[in-house]
Amino acid sequence: MRSLLVVSILISGVACSNAQSDVKLDKLNLPDGFEIAVYAKVPDARSLRLSDDGVLYVGNRRSGSVYAVIDEDHDFVADTVVRIADGLIMPNGIAYRNGSLFVAESHRVLRFDNIGDRLYDPPSPVVVVDGLPGERLHGWRYIDFGPDDRLYVAVGAPCNVCVRPDPYGTIISMTPDGSDRKIVARGVRNSVGFTWHPTSGVLWFTDNGRDNLGDDVPEDELNRLTEQGAHFGFPYIHAGHVVDPELGLGHDASDYAAPAIRLGAHVAPLGIEFYTGNQFPSQFRKQLIIAEHGSWNRSTKVGYRLSLVTIGEHGEANSYETFIDGWLQGSEAWGRPVDLEMMPDGSLLVSDDHAGVVYRISYSG
Repeated sequence: MRSLLVVSILISGVACSNAQSDVKLDKLNLPDGFEIAVYAKVPDARSLRLSDDGVLYVGNRRSGSVYAVIDEDHDFVADTVVRIADGLIMPNGIAYRNGSLFVAESHRVLRFDNIGDRLYDPPSPVVVVDGLPGERLHGWRYIDFGPDDRLYVAVGAPCNVCVRPDPYGTIISMTPDGSDRKIVARGVRNSVGFTWHPTSGVLWFTDNGRDNLGDDVPEDELNRLTEQGAHFGFPYIHAGHVVDPELGLGHDASDYAAPAIRLGAHVAPLGIEFYTGNQFPSQFRKQLIIAEHGSWNRSTKVGYRLSLVTIGEHGEANSYETFIDGWLQGSEAWGRPVDLEMMPDGSLLVSDDHAGVVYRISYSG
């Protein structure tokens, strides 16, 4: 890994709104009163984290870079995009805490201290966690800090379906310095998005189901962790009720935690966010929005949208419906949503690694 002083990409309002020639905002279907615009052009934009000082940090799976996005004049269109690190191994997951940026490679987690003051002269990173599994398949880590001030890291299974020892197929937590590691969830095939309920503090996470059982089996999952160390079934039971034909013999679905709600098969749910702002209509408050990256091996493509899951007063998931779609046009996708981050004004940022942009969704009603 090499830190470097990079040339900023200066983006005017016009340039940013046309950040990529194949961005087709007019093809998107939004509920009445909602608007979407390009906030910034960021290559392979993946995980999003907004700092206390308003800088948006963006992870990247393919090129090994991490970016800082700056809206200097606060007009909700980025003015500057700075590459603050490169040469990393799939730095998909990022987190922000007390002025430091945490970046997850497949095999370790790095920390860039005082990053807000060093955007144009990035500091050398500190290794916080080392020795994570380094396989590339499902090795694009997702990380975040929970309300308990512990760092959570998803460790996917390095396969379509297989039996592997801990920490494969888990979500682990640790103190900010990487010590006191604990497994909080098992049987998780590949989670690339989690968050915590704003009232209860319960961990919710998406999980991508196995492939090669057909177009409609098994469903992808939205899960909630109500018991520390709970097992969610992989690789024996999928979506709470599908017994794996290769590995599920002798296993009973009732022995494993069931999904909070089943999503469509192969929709590839990634980032999730509870809406806690005041800009959207009141019915969105404390409801869950999911970025569905979209299928890659289904005969008819599905996903490529944002979905809304309504949460009941007792924390149960009650419904699952489309919020915004249109990134898929027929059999061709021009965009693939990845992650979500809410801005202080209550608008919502969405990354798209296919179009290479970050969108801003707002409501004017």
